Amino acid sequence: MTLTKLKLIKRISRETGMGRPLVCEMINKTFDYISEALASGDKVELRNFGVFDVIIRNPRLARNPKQPANAMLIPARAAVKFKPGKQMRHEVFQLSPKTISTKKPSLPQGMA
Repeated sequence: MTLTKLKLIKRISRETGMGRPLVCEMINKTFDYISEALASGDKVELRNFGVFDVIIRNPRLARNPKQPANAMLIPARAAVKFKPGKQMRHEVFQLSPKTISTKKPSLPQGMA
């Protein structure tokens, strides 16, 4: 199961009694502020949840497996790194392999 933004909005609305439009606006504003902070190079720390940080990935050579002779330089770029908080790590580590769905993704038609 995937937790989507819509499912999150519905659940918060149901549990708090707040209207969906208000909850949607609050969640969108929260995501906007997190994105703005990261875009300006700031770290975002949410206690008991985790830390978002911007890192710079070094340039590297990449090769196409079908044409290994043709190397391509991938330039340095910024990326977002997430480090889960202590509480989240503890809750996730409690999962057993049986709890997590191990379904293999189905192949698109014509690829089987």
